Amino acid sequence: MAVHVREHRLRWPVSPQLKELLAGHRVHQVGRRAKYVLLEFGHGTLAIHLGMSGSLRLSTCQSAPGKHDHVDLVLEEGTVLRYNDPRRFGAFLWLSGNHPDPFVKNLLDHQGVEPLGPILTGDWLWERTRARQMAVKQMLLAGKEVAGVGNIYASECLFRAGIHPLRPCARISRQRYGSLVHSIREVLSEAIVQGGSTLRDFVDSAGRAGYFQNAHRVYGREGQPCLRCGAPIRMIRQGQRSTWYCARCQR
Repeated sequence: MAVHVREHRLRWPVSPQLKELLAGHRVHQVGRRAKYVLLEFGHGTLAIHLGMSGSLRLSTCQSAPGKHDHVDLVLEEGTVLRYNDPRRFGAFLWLSGNHPDPFVKNLLDHQGVEPLGPILTGDWLWERTRARQMAVKQMLLAGKEVAGVGNIYASECLFRAGIHPLRPCARISRQRYGSLVHSIREVLSEAIVQGGSTLRDFVDSAGRAGYFQNAHRVYGREGQPCLRCGAPIRMIRQGQRSTWYCARCQR
C-alpha cells in the first residue's frame, strides 16, 4: 500500500508518519468499531472516521483528485481508496500494535457496546443506567453505553419505543428498555437496508443517496401530524442538538 495525504487538517491532524508506516504493507482484515472503519495491518490498525460528510470510494490512479479528496490509499493494480470530506470532520488515526497511542486507544476503548451485537439487551441497558439522571436521548448520543446511535436514529428509536427524550435514564423501566433495544435494532437495520439518511450531502461508497429519510416518523417533521396519533410533532434542543418527538405518544 502507498498513501498520499493532500490535506492533513482533518478533525485531528493526520500523522506525517502515516505514509512511511503503511508503505508496502498489506491490509489483513477490515472491521468496524462504533463509527470507525478499521483497517488491520500486521503491525497496527488504521482507524478511519468519516465524520458528517466523509466518504470512501474506489477509484484509479489515473483519476484526478477533486477539491475535497484529502487522502488516497493506493492498493494493488492501481486501485485507489479515496477519502473525500468537504467539512473535514473525519479522521485517520494510527494505532500501533506494539506501542498504541493512548489518545487513539482511549477513543476506541471508551465506545459503548455495538447496537446490533449480542451484549445489548433491555436488561443490560437497564442495569447500566440505574444511577443515571441524564436524559435518555443524551445517553444514546454520548455513545458510552451504546455506540453509533446518532441524532437522527436516537429520535426515531425513542419514538418507536414510546419514550420521551427528556425522561431520566433511571426512571425508565426494565420493560421499556427492552422496547428501546428492540427499536434500536429495528431502526438501524431498516436504515442500513435503505442506505442511510441523506439530508444534505451524505452518499454511500458508490455516490448514491440514501432514502431512509423518507421513512422518518419524527425527525425533521416539526409541526406535522404524528403518523401514529395525529398530534403535532414537537422539536426541542438538547445539548445543542435538535430532538423531535410526539408529546402524546412518548411519555
